[in-house]
Amino acid sequence: MSLYTPKELDYINSEFERMLAVYMQSNPNGNEDVVRRAYAFALDAHNGMRRRSGEPYIFHPISVAMIVANEIGLGATSISCALLHDVVEDTQHTSEEIEALFGKKIASIVSGLTKLKGATTFQEKSLQAENFKKLLLTMSEDIRVILIKIADRLHNMRTLESMPARKQYRIAAETLYIYAPLAHRLGLFNIKQELEDLAFRYEQPEAYLSIFNTLEEAHTKRDELFNRFSEPIKTKLNSLGIEFEIKHRLKSVYSIYRKMQEKNVTIDSIFDITATRIIFEPQPNIAEKTQCWNIYSAITDIYRPRPDRLRDWVSTPKANGYEALHSTVMGPDGLWFEVQIRSRRMDEIAEKGYAAHWKYKSDTDANAKENELERWLKRLREFLDNPQADAIEFLDDFKTNLFATEIMVFTPKGEMKTMPTGSTILDLAYEIHTHLGTHCIGGKVNHKTVGLSYKLQSGDQVEILTSTKQQPREEWLDFVVTARAKAKLKDAFRDVRRTVIKAGELILQDTLTKLNLTDNSPTMKTLLAHFKIQKREELLFLIGKEKIDMAEINHLFIQSKPDRTLSQRLFSAFARSDKKVQPNKKPGITPGNREAIVISDDTSVFSFKVAACCNPIPGDPVIAYFDEQDQLILHHRKCDQAIELLATYGNRTTDAIWTSHKINAYVGTIKIDGLDRVGMLNDISAAISGTEKVNMRSVHIETDNGSFTGTISLSVFDTGALNGIIKKLLAVKGIQSVARIGHNNGSTL
Repeated sequence: MSLYTPKELDYINSEFERMLAVYMQSNPNGNEDVVRRAYAFALDAHNGMRRRSGEPYIFHPISVAMIVANEIGLGATSISCALLHDVVEDTQHTSEEIEALFGKKIASIVSGLTKLKGATTFQEKSLQAENFKKLLLTMSEDIRVILIKIADRLHNMRTLESMPARKQYRIAAETLYIYAPLAHRLGLFNIKQELEDLAFRYEQPEAYLSIFNTLEEAHTKRDELFNRFSEPIKTKLNSLGIEFEIKHRLKSVYSIYRKMQEKNVTIDSIFDITATRIIFEPQPNIAEKTQCWNIYSAITDIYRPRPDRLRDWVSTPKANGYEALHSTVMGPDGLWFEVQIRSRRMDEIAEKGYAAHWKYKSDTDANAKENELERWLKRLREFLDNPQADAIEFLDDFKTNLFATEIMVFTPKGEMKTMPTGSTILDLAYEIHTHLGTHCIGGKVNHKTVGLSYKLQSGDQVEILTSTKQQPREEWLDFVVTARAKAKLKDAFRDVRRTVIKAGELILQDTLTKLNLTDNSPTMKTLLAHFKIQKREELLFLIGKEKIDMAEINHLFIQSKPDRTLSQRLFSAFARSDKKVQPNKKPGITPGNREAIVISDDTSVFSFKVAACCNPIPGDPVIAYFDEQDQLILHHRKCDQAIELLATYGNRTTDAIWTSHKINAYVGTIKIDGLDRVGMLNDISAAISGTEKVNMRSVHIETDNGSFTGTISLSVFDTGALNGIIKKLLAVKGIQSVARIGHNNGSTL
């Protein structure tokens, strides 16, 4: 019996039929039966369940299935898995039932989509990272797992407004940190773009709205410019008998924001906010690459190109399979326009990524040369076949190796190798063959001899030098960057390391026995915190290598006794939902939101540290993070590191409110630009020194042909004082801009 109202049930069924019609339209011979059976099972399993917004829960799996069918273009198996993806996690049904009803393949994919259950304390491994690791390991067996998970995340982001603010921040951080880069790597450009914009909207709503509103206001003007720019191109291509579609696309809000931050410019200084896209129907018996260049030639007969902005991804596609020819030309009114030229096949691959790639691959020679996307997936599976035990390390290596920008280098015979930026001679040696890596002693780059750690540049021609006497060394791990090189080195060291760890364990047990202690969790946490080590195995390894003095361990336990740590006390306060926290009651948890720590002059019960990567000051929006040594660290909410911590250590992070301080001053840095004149530096100094309780710590000014730029570091008590200084400086004659410097990359906040 359905627990939904007849009206709700009618609407649920109509949404399913709409999704099914989309699938069947593109797959007339598709397996409709399995999709209908999966829907019936999911509808019964989620009967009566509702989302936080109040709507029937079954709408979520149907919506995910629609994204899988329509926006990614997958088939019946994937759609069925999308409909079933939350059944095992959220209901009493099991993976065994799924396998019995739908077969091993669907059961395996659904299992990969099911989150690990249980909770961790703030000092244990991150459950978020463990779930990412499980998801990605299943991905090595079937790529559809991650494609469905991306669809699941996209629908969750589209409906995120019903979640509480703290969860919005965490989910948005996860999305920017892992899901958007994954979507990009799998060629799902539109989905990647939407994920970034939605995450940005919740991470930094004011910045999002500012850019969004600016784009909306200029909408009509952009359309007029596009029409003026495109008319001559249409006339030219029509005269050549080319069948094509021409349209313009708008750069995403998040992409504009990132470019503003990276270049430290305003939105008015970004000339590629829009791009003109030409999609042509390829003519038979003419290579698509040739047709792209013919269209480029036709356009440059009309408009002058900018040589440094030519991007040829037709000859060398991106690692995610993207193919297109990009150029920037000077259009009407002296404005630059970006033009993207691609065939219909290239366009579908750009829109639907991996699924479209395989659709077109089936129409080509089965022995065709492996393309960049296939090579990336091959490296991905190789990486996932050798997972590290620690989920955080695993995720970090995954990000470093598979989302990094890439370079292209060449062997002496001219074979091209695609490597992550920052790769060394040794990385390339292991990429080619394990034997080469094991015995590598250096290389020749462009005929010049270099060492193992030499960082390669795009376009280098590289020859690997080897010696049979060479053997892997532990210090090699300090400079290799690829997952393959790290995995092969760790394999070589594993047996030796295991022996050393065993010896260290025996030494530690002997020492603890003499102290009437055991190797239990509290003891180990005390040791790890004292020696500033994250893993038990690393501690035992250092003991086995005799790099830790056992007398120091004796002294540690004789002189002190482990106590409940600060973060244990704070987080236990969060867990007591039956008690109300009183206003101003230490340790500073607000009455309206027990998960926010208030930090002020009155907060004397604990100490904290300001993160060096973003240098927040009182009044900034911040998050609090408890590190492995139980130290409370404050990060600016906009900081890239804060996003990573929220995405991987959600159980160790919490909201914080940093109120104005009157005792301790903090460093705020501003960037200043203007027209130089006699007395300018004196006027700047006077504006700052005339402000009470604000001191200059350092000043760096450079002049060039009548203009100047510089940075000034100030000691201030809060953002109010810093904003006051900025306002006073803007009133000084000749100063054109003053902005606070923050963030990891030195961009304006």
